[in-house]
Amino acid sequence: MDNEKTAADTKSNYASSVEIAESLGSSNAPGVAKKHELQRGLKARHIQMIALGGTIGTGLFMASGKAIVNGGPGGALVAYGVLGILVFCVMMSLGEMAAYIPVAGSFAHFATRFADPSLGFCVGWVYWANWAVGVAVELTGVAMLMEFWLPDFPSVVWSVICLVILVAINVFSVKGYGEIEYWFSFIKVLVVVIFIIVGFCVVTGTAGGDYIGVRNFHLEGGAFPNGFIGFFNVLLTAAFSFNGVEIVGIAAGESQNPHKTVPSAVNQVFIRIVLFYIMSILVIGLCIPYTDPNLLRGSDDISVSPFTLVFKLAGADWAAHLMNAIILVTMISAGNSGVYSSSRTLLALAENGNAPRFFTRLNRWGVPLWSVLASCVIGCLAFLTSLFGSGVVFTWLTNLTSVAGLITWVSISITHIRFRIGFKRQQVSEDQLPYKSPLFPLCDAFVIIIGTIIIFGQGYHTFEQPIVAADVIAAYIGVIFAVVLYFGHKIIMRPAFNKSLEMDFTSGTIPIDPVKEAEEKLAHKSLPFAKRLFAKLHEYFA
Repeated sequence: MDNEKTAADTKSNYASSVEIAESLGSSNAPGVAKKHELQRGLKARHIQMIALGGTIGTGLFMASGKAIVNGGPGGALVAYGVLGILVFCVMMSLGEMAAYIPVAGSFAHFATRFADPSLGFCVGWVYWANWAVGVAVELTGVAMLMEFWLPDFPSVVWSVICLVILVAINVFSVKGYGEIEYWFSFIKVLVVVIFIIVGFCVVTGTAGGDYIGVRNFHLEGGAFPNGFIGFFNVLLTAAFSFNGVEIVGIAAGESQNPHKTVPSAVNQVFIRIVLFYIMSILVIGLCIPYTDPNLLRGSDDISVSPFTLVFKLAGADWAAHLMNAIILVTMISAGNSGVYSSSRTLLALAENGNAPRFFTRLNRWGVPLWSVLASCVIGCLAFLTSLFGSGVVFTWLTNLTSVAGLITWVSISITHIRFRIGFKRQQVSEDQLPYKSPLFPLCDAFVIIIGTIIIFGQGYHTFEQPIVAADVIAAYIGVIFAVVLYFGHKIIMRPAFNKSLEMDFTSGTIPIDPVKEAEEKLAHKSLPFAKRLFAKLHEYFA
């Protein structure tokens, strides 16, 4: 009888979930016509490649040299390892919620729904500002990069061309974003893999030079020349290098099969952390002494970026041109992700009543056109402040969002704890989760503690004598912005904290037909290995 009742309940829940899923992605704001819906146009290969290489950017290609100088080869390696663990913990928590409830602007929506509406308001606007201003940063970077090849050509023209391309990619179809990001990420992954292979050839002397081995780890001061302070400084650099990894959670709202692609993407993040970030830092630390002054210049000069230096050690004199082209691709990719992420976050804010309702409107291709345009306009205005102003306003804008990623990660972990508490209090079976985050709540606690330390410790140097108030404010303006948003919303709107027994674990879920899923698994297992492999490849590249 119990089994029959359970089956009946499962069938009933499945039927009701189908009705809910039919309206998934459309605006739920009152008074807004539901003419179009978000299109689930991101395929498995899009999501997996975005997870694998989407956030490989200038933080790795150019700023990694600064990390080696600050922490030494050992300090940089350990710091990137610690942040890698933190990021993977964040992705496991976000992956669990996003696979179960795949919606646009996921973590702002989840914070509003499972933790505190004020937290959702705060993290949503902080994250939107982060990516909107990030578009301006990439536009400025493109202008600087093109000067490497065409120093006499007006650089602002390249920024305008880049902005037009980004708008065109993002206003017609989410497939455009997914396809462009797939190939850009593929190029970045390929370059990093080649770099690691070449780097180990340099270290072992097989590239034609002397055998280096681990001698750069035994220079004066050892592998940790600056001690704990050096290690902590690299934590900040590493945190900003990993910024954007959570974009997989946003993309889940437009994935064709989030139950499978999101868990797979989470696993890809671990591979990326170990293979790309950790191995790249190890190669740079082995090949180049931390005392090399060029490592500090690499964040501003492509010709002496750590990647360029290693390629030159292998005899590739054309490395500067190669890395300039790769970093140009990286910046266009980052701008593309910025427009996508900020527009979907603004859409989620509008759907939750935290932004004007017209931002929920979608065009015929299922794209939030007004959200895309608004994000591009803000990015363009920020770019103009860097172009025509003294640079002070632009610096403050970038500082404003410098800790946005860390604030987002901590809020995801807080939300996940509340999510699990509600799950338990309402006696919802964890078997309904397409992906289950392991080691709960240890991973969330780790993220909250380490993330909070970095957020409040990142401006410690401004408290050294002599203390300048303006420098302290500039260092912590992002934290101040988040605090003002949270408490401003709490004071004005007076929302109550979400009660665990009143949390909604039904709306927005995509139904799983357990019978069909079991049949598919059985049929797949019965196939010969070659056919299973072919089916997997066909599913991935379709």
